[in-house]
Formats: sequence, structure tokens, C-alpha cells
Amino acid sequence: MSEPLLEVRNLKKYFPVKTGFAKTTQVKAVDDVSFTVNAGETVSIVGESGCGKSTTGRAIMQLDKPTAGQIIFNGVDLMTLSKSDLRKTRGDIQMIFQDPFASLNPRQTVYHMLNEVMAVQGIGKNGQRREKIKELLATVGLLEHQIDLLPHQFSGGQRQRIGIARALAANPKLIVCDEAVSALDVSIQAQVLNLLKDLQKELNLTYLFISHDLGVVRHISDKIIVMYLGKVMEISESEALFNRPRHPYTKALLSAIPTIDFDNPKEKLILQGDVPTPLDPPTGCPFHTRCPFAIEACKQTVPAVEPQKDDPTHGVACIRTEEIA
Repeated sequence: MSEPLLEVRNLKKYFPVKTGFAKTTQVKAVDDVSFTVNAGETVSIVGESGCGKSTTGRAIMQLDKPTAGQIIFNGVDLMTLSKSDLRKTRGDIQMIFQDPFASLNPRQTVYHMLNEVMAVQGIGKNGQRREKIKELLATVGLLEHQIDLLPHQFSGGQRQRIGIARALAANPKLIVCDEAVSALDVSIQAQVLNLLKDLQKELNLTYLFISHDLGVVRHISDKIIVMYLGKVMEISESEALFNRPRHPYTKALLSAIPTIDFDNPKEKLILQGDVPTPLDPPTGCPFHTRCPFAIEACKQTVPAVEPQKDDPTHGVACIRTEEIA
């Protein structure tokens, strides 16, 4: 079994928000999240908009400074590093952003963007980097002559390939993919996903893949983390989660996936109401206000993620798992 490359322990990220005159409250965007990512695997975080999955990725990258917890990468807690030491580590952890146009400098050519990454990380000499960048472009399916073009001269899929090349330019071990294909057409999504899988095999990369699309997640993931209102609801190996989801929220998400099998329609688990505001989250289990199986105890108890008796690798945060399985 692979060794953990990334360990997230009790991660919290709270944002102060003014709610009135001289009043400030805390939005608990990420609240006590823990998981591990082993070298060479793809771990996906899924959930509705606002569940905290992107904030988790940004906190791991230290783009948003975590409020509390530990982020242990390659045996080192990133929370304890100085700015200079963190800069050295950034080469090992890169990010692919959701919007390929907004994440690229519109005034820089492809060469200048990738050269800047390599220069900061001390990779190669200035005169040698151009050839390396041409190789990177070929690796992600772009042409050599496109090295001197600006972002607006590319399509959306090509721009995301530039984003991938920029991440690869630092020779990373871990890449955080934040909704990396959600802004692309379906056919382009498939191309980029296949490219990511091929690069993972070729370069022994590890992915933390953030998405709201369970169809995409199933295609690429080894392990899946389901989040709701800043907390982990369920964590499991990919096939186990799709074949036998344990948490009511996961069941509802899976039942919402469209199907073309009209002879065997899926039973829909329709959730009532809207996601509560993180400004005033419910007591107890954060999901109890929408859960069809909730009882009075769910309003009082904050469930921890507990391994299942029949599958210790499958963790669920629900006090009624055995009753409703």
C-alpha cells in the first residue's frame, strides 16, 4: 500500500463576516475535516455548491490560511512553515483552477507564464527552458508554435491544457484540481480527464480532485469524500461508495444522476428544503434539517466519521447508518 503523501487533520477555515452594526460572526466554511491522500492515487471531494470543497483545496494550498488543524505534506506540517520554506514546497503542490481564462495572465504568452514558474522554482537555465516548455506543450496536446501565443488566442479546452502545463512545469508531486473540467464542454471534459489520467500514470502524479459532478468523479477517482456544509459526511473507496452509499446525503446525490436506463429507473431520494446558511448552521448533524431519516437525537449530536463494521475503509458521519443502510 502507498504511503500517505498528504494528511489533513481537523482542518478548519472560518471567515469573519459582518452581520450588522459592529457585529461580526464566523462562517465555518470548513469545519473539522480530516482525510489522507496516498501517493499515486486520486482522491475526490464532492458536494453541493457552498459545501466547502473548494475552500478545503485552497486551504491545503495555503492560498487561504487555515484557522486551525494540520496539513501534513510529505511528513511536514505546512502550517508551521515560514514563507520562504513554504515557497520551496510550492513546487511540489500545484493547482489547476476552475476558470482557465481567469487563471491565466492575459498579457503573458504561454512561454512567459511557464518560464516564470520554472524560474521561481529554479528549474533549468533561462536559455534551456524554452525547449522544456515546448516539450510540456506537446505533453498536454498543444503545438510547438503556440508557445508565443496569448490566452485569448486559444479555446477553453486549450486554455485548460495550458493550466495543466503550468502546473506540470514545477515538477509537482500533488496537483489540486479545483473544478478543473466544469467550465468545459462535455466532449472536451472527456479529453482533459483522459489527459489527466495519462499524465498520472506517466509522471506518477497524485490528484486531489474537487468537483460537483459525480459522473466525472466516478471516472477518475480511487477514493471519494462527500462534504456538506463544511463537514465530511462520507468517505470511501470509489466503487464502494457508488455501489453501496451509506449516508442519506450521498444517496440523494447519487439518485440525482441522470440515467438512460428507462427499463430500470432509479429510486429518487428527494431532499426537502434548501441548504442552511453557514452564517447560522443547525445544531447537531448539519444535514438533519433535510434528512428524511432524521430523529430527535440528530438535532443534538454532531456525528463523527466512523468506520463501518463490514468495511473499515468506509467512513460515515451518521448515528443511524446501521438502521437505514
